[in-house]
Amino acid sequence: MGSRARTALAHPDNDVLLSIASCWELAVKLSLRKLRLARSLDQFIPEQLRLNGFSLLDIQLNHVVRVADLPFRHRDPFDRLLAAQALEDDLTMVSADRIFRKYGVAVIW
Repeated sequence: MGSRARTALAHPDNDVLLSIASCWELAVKLSLRKLRLARSLDQFIPEQLRLNGFSLLDIQLNHVVRVADLPFRHRDPFDRLLAAQALEDDLTMVSADRIFRKYGVAVIW
């Protein structure tokens, strides 16, 4: 992660959000054995939220509806939902994935 992203995440005026979509994706990867954690997901996520000062971003109906309007530039349903959330809520994403810029999402890395 770049210094610009680290600075933004650490800045006290910024609310840092973790989407439920990302938590869902972690759960899928765990079930497929593509990811391993030292503790259960129901312990890991709250612990990391607390340690890092992050809050959860719920999935709302307007986020899901926005997915239907997105151009089909990405096949990953989780990433499409993250893009929709960022666009609907005017959020900046921290990501190395350049695909989000193609949706018009503000991205730092």
